[in-house]
Amino acid sequence: MATRESPLDLKTLVDNIRGGHRAALARAITLIESRRHDHQASARELVQALLPATGHAIRVGITGSPGVGKSTTIDALGMELIGRGHRVAVLAVDPSSARTGGSILGDKTRMARLSAEPNAFIRPSPAAGTLGGVAARTREAMLLCEAAGFDVVLVETVGIGQSETAVCDMTDFFLALMLPGAGDELQGIKKGLVELADMIAINKADGDNLARARAAAAEYHAALHILAPRSAHWAPPVVTYSALTGDGIAQLWQKVLDHRAAMTASGEFAARRRDQQVKWMWAILEDWLKAKLRAEPAVRAKVRETEAAVAAGRVSPALAADTLLDLLQSTRRSPT
Repeated sequence: MATRESPLDLKTLVDNIRGGHRAALARAITLIESRRHDHQASARELVQALLPATGHAIRVGITGSPGVGKSTTIDALGMELIGRGHRVAVLAVDPSSARTGGSILGDKTRMARLSAEPNAFIRPSPAAGTLGGVAARTREAMLLCEAAGFDVVLVETVGIGQSETAVCDMTDFFLALMLPGAGDELQGIKKGLVELADMIAINKADGDNLARARAAAAEYHAALHILAPRSAHWAPPVVTYSALTGDGIAQLWQKVLDHRAAMTASGEFAARRRDQQVKWMWAILEDWLKAKLRAEPAVRAKVRETEAAVAAGRVSPALAADTLLDLLQSTRRSPT
């Protein structure tokens, strides 16, 4: 079996992806997740070839604490969108999945309807890696899904903290899911998360929970008034819905469309997309430099020695970083 994609194979893969072949899309995402140098080279060529067919999808990031019903929400929202004629891709960002297996893997059972749909594609994050590496692969997977004709991409953040910022930086709309009972939750709510959100949605607004959900929405709405919004052209709304019954799902999506219209009219949509591309480039460069520091044997040994010196307080972090960068540069200049 050949160890490299031939140019003809790569062209066939490009054609199949643009033709909407799900098997080709899955194969291409596996290629970009590979750590083999020849696969990485082919992946870069593949993404570049497909770039003209990307950028047309609505990209929505979705976050929320465990138990908030992310998977059930994605299932309900995905089915609503497919009913409207959309093709929906679901991706996950989970840098901790090497330990946990990634919640989207287990939660696919709670996306039973969506996972059976021919117009839906569900893909977990890579099985291991740093946040930077996982986020980079997810960005590329998003482009591949767009090239395959999926016009809505839902990106679920499974991890916490920085993964929320990473998902926000690769999507057009960032949705934060919350549960009823805001009186308790507001005490420990992460200010940074609320500042990132383009909308807060209170799930489980059904049955006996309905009144509590409405009360929670009122409290979150009041809390948003004391925070500066991400955009001067959009005030993040707070809505209630039920992923279980489907009530409020259509209205939730309408807010996403309203946001896109407002951002497009102001020119902020195009500006945000441009900024995301540049951030992506720098994230890849930083990840590449870290990988090189670990890949060069001579540098790798020096890294361990330098880490010990920094930990012991003998060398400042700034001087240590400068030393390692110089070593990496001299190693790359050396004849092989």
